[in-house]
Amino acid sequence: MADWHTTVTPPALARLLATARLPEPATARRPAYRTLAGQIRLLVTEGRLPVGARLPAERELASALELSRTTVATAYEALRGDGYLLSRRGAGSWTALPEGAPPPSDALHPVPPDEQGRILDLGVAALPAPQPWLGRAAARAVELLPQYAAGHGHYPTGVPVLREAVARRYTERGLPTTPDQILVTTGAMGGLHLVQRVLVGRGDRVAVEAPSYAHTLQALRLTGARLVPVPYDASAAPRRWDLEEWQRVLRGAAPKVSYVIPDFHNPTGALIDEDQRRRLLAAARAAGSIVLVDETTAELGWGVPESTPLPRPVAALDRAAQVVTVGSAGKLLWGGLRIGWVRAAPALVRRLATERVYSDVGTPVLDQLIAAELLGEPLPAVRAHQLDRLRATAHAFAAALPEQLPEWSFPLPPGGLALWVTTDGLSGAALAQAGERAGVRIAAGNRFGSDGAFEHHIRIPLTVPAAAVPAAVRRLAAVAARATAGGRLGAADEGQALAV
Repeated sequence: MADWHTTVTPPALARLLATARLPEPATARRPAYRTLAGQIRLLVTEGRLPVGARLPAERELASALELSRTTVATAYEALRGDGYLLSRRGAGSWTALPEGAPPPSDALHPVPPDEQGRILDLGVAALPAPQPWLGRAAARAVELLPQYAAGHGHYPTGVPVLREAVARRYTERGLPTTPDQILVTTGAMGGLHLVQRVLVGRGDRVAVEAPSYAHTLQALRLTGARLVPVPYDASAAPRRWDLEEWQRVLRGAAPKVSYVIPDFHNPTGALIDEDQRRRLLAAARAAGSIVLVDETTAELGWGVPESTPLPRPVAALDRAAQVVTVGSAGKLLWGGLRIGWVRAAPALVRRLATERVYSDVGTPVLDQLIAAELLGEPLPAVRAHQLDRLRATAHAFAAALPEQLPEWSFPLPPGGLALWVTTDGLSGAALAQAGERAGVRIAAGNRFGSDGAFEHHIRIPLTVPAAAVPAAVRRLAAVAARATAGGRLGAADEGQALAV
């Protein structure tokens, strides 16, 4: 159980509640207290609100939501009656699970190993390790490890050989980089959390693409940031940023940070051209906004011909040191390595390293040595192998989805780890709930919106083996039929559905 002393502020809970869309009742409109209770219950069962998190006092939450205190009090009482809230005089109220209830299920979290044979995972977008290269790199890293074992093993900025390898790869991609501009982190999320902790304060505005990476949106909400969504240009094919809207947001909201994923975007796979990158940088510079660039999927251009040059990294167009870049070995190499990095000005790298030691004194040395080996001579072969996997799976889905689910639609992106699928009006949340009952993990689209948008979308990862795609799509079609038949739950069924 999470530490119950973790406190969720009223604004943070209000932002989470805005993303918790319940199925519409089949009959009369549900009372406001039941809606609020259902939303909190949904957040807990999906794992988006930690078990043991202390909730705001009734009066504070009522003020933040512009509801009556009676409504909040009645919702809390309903949650206590159902076992989703515990209270103690003088200590407040904190989230819980009813006795015997399964732990929170989140399609964006890995399926436990003991359930992998039973559950079809269409939630987590992560590739298996590239063999035999990983095994060879691990063996070489073990040989090198004694050179590092004489000391304490703590490298707040990263093992030098890996910093050099990452800097060299940036230089090869058109962004000259030195090792002192690199901070190695424990996964890309470790890097994103560290940058957020240093650069974003409670209440600061952060502009984000809509849709965007679900885990980063959640992390920003929980740190108290105020998210300002900026949609893509709906009229453009392929997808492009809506620069007029970005300029309006940057001028009007003056966000402290602008978070973007320009290279094979998660979840849409969009690739932003160099001209748009320049124009966004100019608008952000005029507004004084730091541009936080997520490059975790930047090497995954499986749909781009080898003869076509890719846009340079956003930081290569930066002349004002306003870009901070986060990258990862997890998407191209293997997530089990837990290797990420931050590329920034040396002064910021030193500041991040100083801040880091209070929570994470360094990334495991052996993992860093393995990653450094893979980023060296084996990299072209590893990249070709992983892109072939993604390409084959994407083409298999492109063939199977129209056959089994002809009403659904999706563009085939130029790269990335997923397809962003429009479900022809079927609720992604209803699909996810039906999938849980049928042993299929589905990532509902509203998880990728900052305000509960994209209800009629799902993200399908390209990590199912190509040969298994037809069977996977047949199971998905069966789940869709089930959700269509029972997707509109009455108020009496709501608690049972949300507890599954």
